[in-house]
Amino acid sequence: MARKGPDFATPVRRVLIALMALVLIALFLFWRIDSPRAERMRIAIIDRVVPSFEWALAPVTQAGQMIGGFQSYARIYQQNQELRRELQKMQAWKEAAVQLEQENSKLMALNKVRIDPALTSVTGMVMVDSGSAFRQSVLLNVGTDDGIVEGWATMDGLGLVGRISGVGKRTSRVVLLTDPSSRIPVSVQPSGERALLTGDNTPQPFLDFIETPDNVRPGDRVVTSGDGGVFPPGLLAGQVVQGSDGRMRLRMAADYGRLEFLRVLRSHPAETVVDSGAVITPGDQGFIGPQMPTSPVEAAATSDPLATGTE
Repeated sequence: MARKGPDFATPVRRVLIALMALVLIALFLFWRIDSPRAERMRIAIIDRVVPSFEWALAPVTQAGQMIGGFQSYARIYQQNQELRRELQKMQAWKEAAVQLEQENSKLMALNKVRIDPALTSVTGMVMVDSGSAFRQSVLLNVGTDDGIVEGWATMDGLGLVGRISGVGKRTSRVVLLTDPSSRIPVSVQPSGERALLTGDNTPQPFLDFIETPDNVRPGDRVVTSGDGGVFPPGLLAGQVVQGSDGRMRLRMAADYGRLEFLRVLRSHPAETVVDSGAVITPGDQGFIGPQMPTSPVEAAATSDPLATGTE
């Protein structure tokens, strides 16, 4: 059996490690010396050694540039997708604007009805809401001191919002159309069908008691009918849509998500006829037709020819 020779690798490795440690410690100490001469030597070493290592830094530089390029491509792709989505939205808004322009032109040409000049308004700021998922009532900073009367209609910049229900000296509460207690008679245009707009605690109240449901189609305009003297006629409420439950519902014209200021419309109830004689007086000269007798004596005189001196 051959004898194994002495192992020189381990001592040599230990000596090299010790020498490397000493060199690194010396280099560290040299780099930390605060001396003009040492500074000049350090600069000379950097000028001589660093340029010769550009080939080693080239892969790192290329990898950094590639990563930056991929990140830039990802940002460009994301911006492109956002621009595509915005372009689709703009096309939808363009189509809606064209339809509204055509509808506005048609209404201006055919329907020249103007709002009653006596129907003035008081503007109030929304102070607080009910805090539920779908707001059913809001509080305004106007009250009896501003002439607010319970039952008046409230609108935002576009459509009907609700009605005044509860008035204080400086505040008033507005019950929205979505409230389950809200019942408003409306008219569906252009068919003129009468219906009752009923709130059911959803953002889209439904149309109930429609006279002829076949004449009501999605997209029709819904305005107040003025029946019962609840609201003035002709106030825009929204458009008809068909809900997921198959019922005809209303897409509100008012923006319930941004109720900041509301207009309270001053509406006065119609004059109630108490005495018919105050409207049509006996012996009215404007009455067309035979004169009716107003007393039994006149009736007897009219029926007896001798009483009138005729044969």
